[in-house]
Amino acid sequence: MVELTSSGGIVEDKLVNRTLQQGLLLEFKKDSERVLLAVAQRPDGKKNWMVSDQNGVTSSIKPQQITYIVPGVENFDHAEISKFVQRAQENSDSALLEFAWVELLEKNKRVTPEELAEMIFGSVEPLECYCAHVMLSEDEVYFTVLETKGSHSIYGPRPAVQVEELLRRKLAKEAAEKELQEFVQLLKSAKAMPLDAKPPKSSWMVEEKIRQKIKSLESYAIDACTNDDQRKTAGMILRAMGMVKTASSALNLLINIGFFPVHVNLDLLKFNTRTDHSDEVISAAESLLSDSYDPDEIERKDLTHLKVYAIDVDEADELDDALSATRLQDGRIKIWIHVADATRFVQPGSIVDREAMRRGTSVFLPTATYPMFPEKLAMEGMSLQQGENCNAVTVSVVLHSDGSIAEYSVVNSIIRPTYMLTYESASELLHLNLEEETELKILSEAATLRSIWRRQQGAIGTATLEARIKVVNPEDPEPIINLYVENQADPAMRLVTEMMILCGEVVATFGSSNNIPLPYRGQPQSNIDTSAFAHLPEGPVRSSALVKLMRAAEIDFRKPIRHGILGLPGYVQFTSPIRRYMDLLAHYQVKAFLIGKSPPFSAGQLEGMASIVNMNARVAKKLFSSSLRYWILEFLRRQPKEKRYRALILRFIKDRIAAVLLVEVGLQSSVWVSVGADVGDEVLVRVEEAHPRDDVLFLKEIVIES
Repeated sequence: MVELTSSGGIVEDKLVNRTLQQGLLLEFKKDSERVLLAVAQRPDGKKNWMVSDQNGVTSSIKPQQITYIVPGVENFDHAEISKFVQRAQENSDSALLEFAWVELLEKNKRVTPEELAEMIFGSVEPLECYCAHVMLSEDEVYFTVLETKGSHSIYGPRPAVQVEELLRRKLAKEAAEKELQEFVQLLKSAKAMPLDAKPPKSSWMVEEKIRQKIKSLESYAIDACTNDDQRKTAGMILRAMGMVKTASSALNLLINIGFFPVHVNLDLLKFNTRTDHSDEVISAAESLLSDSYDPDEIERKDLTHLKVYAIDVDEADELDDALSATRLQDGRIKIWIHVADATRFVQPGSIVDREAMRRGTSVFLPTATYPMFPEKLAMEGMSLQQGENCNAVTVSVVLHSDGSIAEYSVVNSIIRPTYMLTYESASELLHLNLEEETELKILSEAATLRSIWRRQQGAIGTATLEARIKVVNPEDPEPIINLYVENQADPAMRLVTEMMILCGEVVATFGSSNNIPLPYRGQPQSNIDTSAFAHLPEGPVRSSALVKLMRAAEIDFRKPIRHGILGLPGYVQFTSPIRRYMDLLAHYQVKAFLIGKSPPFSAGQLEGMASIVNMNARVAKKLFSSSLRYWILEFLRRQPKEKRYRALILRFIKDRIAAVLLVEVGLQSSVWVSVGADVGDEVLVRVEEAHPRDDVLFLKEIVIES
């Protein structure tokens, strides 16, 4: 035989396997996580054995599953296994293991479970041997396996430096586990509290360790983990809470503890949208408000004698534009489009300007508005105010009788808005046809002329029904949802739309005539034959068919390009400098020219800035769309199951599955419709299921028997 030397090989007879026979007590690996004790019953085939484990289960195991055969045992009663395991656990003591490690390390000796039993218990009885085996096999600090043959292993003491590091890690792990359990108890406690008693969100942010765990859950819920540690932490928390490791589980947990409101906007978190302005930006904005100096004061044209209409949605916070009109002695119509002069307060490159550029646009959601500029500056300084003198850039236009542009001018101005009207009230005034509101009627007449003229130039009408939602108290579990459906063909909406388009055409013409680099927008549509859609009902049905064929918009920063959809030779968005940064850029360029200076930006610079701004604008648009749809689905979810809705068939997707527009809701969806219904028809449907969080809507046609 080979002896065990202080540095040499392992003694061969220490690794000799015992022959498996009936009645032996053995330990085997049930699966990757469980190790069980069992008694061998009988062979099962050539190699396998049937065993009865500590849970009373009889199963067939392979030889390689056996991890230890307890020595000195014959004809063991499997009913005694649980008691045997319990006694082994009671005998286990890590202090004894540490004592053995110190002695073996000094002597540079290796050890078998039986030798360790003799060393620390002074006995090699079955219980002591098994206890020593368990201590060695479960130990992660003092010993390591040197060699294994079948069910026998030999262990060696780890170096002192390694043990010190492993002990440090073990203590850190135990501390982390304790910390996790304390955090889980906090979660369970908060989860059990009534809604009005749950801890405020801020309380989870006070202590750094708790804050990190909450942020890990939050990142996991919105699929935005920045590292593996966050994913691992969130997974451990969910597992400790008895929940599956999914983003929806993390979301529900954060809602249940009161950290998130029930209707939290996940996209707002995913896109990391700026909802507040920094103190530095707010301070700079307030300084601008307190500065009464107007660099264009001498150049401003006084237009305060004009009757001025500002028309917008009723909850509009910032008013960018307003309108005036008159009929000249020769019968032609003259229009003034007044646009708030945001550049009166903000200059290119300033801290407020840079922040506006980073945002790119104001974000409008059913639950809130996140303005491009600090609220006070936008509302009190830049926005048009009823009955007050306001700085503006005014585009005036005289129209030919056919609606084309006869004359135009662009000037810095002072105006005094007369009326602040909602679209509903403006439409009502138009309907009443009041003699004292002749100017509004002239604006409507001009809008009709412009619409006809643009159609003659190839413009494509895309008017449809659109939903608008305002949510009151969105933090509540059941907030009030106010839903409005806007018809874009409404007289007041059509009027404002036409005047904004007219302004865009004039600014493009003005910029082209004076070689001003501007964001000239275009949309080539030479391939659309609108006559092919003449058989479709005008309105949403025809608009839906045309929109599917439209090509993406283009921007040129040097010269105008044709805008086929609008039927214009050139177009520049100019009427929303408080809400859209691209409009503000156009103002910077035009305003510089008006006072005889060179535009602050070249075409190349504009192009670079636009790529950043448009990316943020696309995110804002996606945020708006997803949030609007969420709240429409939530609105539908709350309605009585028996409620009926009119569904206008826009087109057929496949077989009898139709794309429809829910007329009372302003939402497009799909539904199977019965034979006989055709494009342009209305069918009645009901909502079978509406799940806003999962973006699921199932409709079913209501077939009325004749």
